Amino acid sequence: MELQPDKRVLLEIVSTRMPYGKYKDWLVSDIPVHYLVWCKQKAAFPNGRLGELMQNVLEIKTNDLGHILMEIKSWKR
Repeated sequence: MELQPDKRVLLEIVSTRMPYGKYKDWLVSDIPVHYLVWCKQKAAFPNGRLGELMQNVLEIKTNDLGHILMEIKSWKR
């Protein structure tokens, strides 16, 4: 059985902006991997939906699937 990504989550990842911090106003999908890894190592992901989205981005990017996010972003143009 092949797992399918939740399209709603992917669309949320490419449309949600960081509300604060060093990457304020960046799309969650554009946050650099090094920052997401740091958040994971320090258990510093924010609580709630934003933290869930950031963790999803980390999984996507560290599994060399970042091209999926780029493709979805191109749909919005």
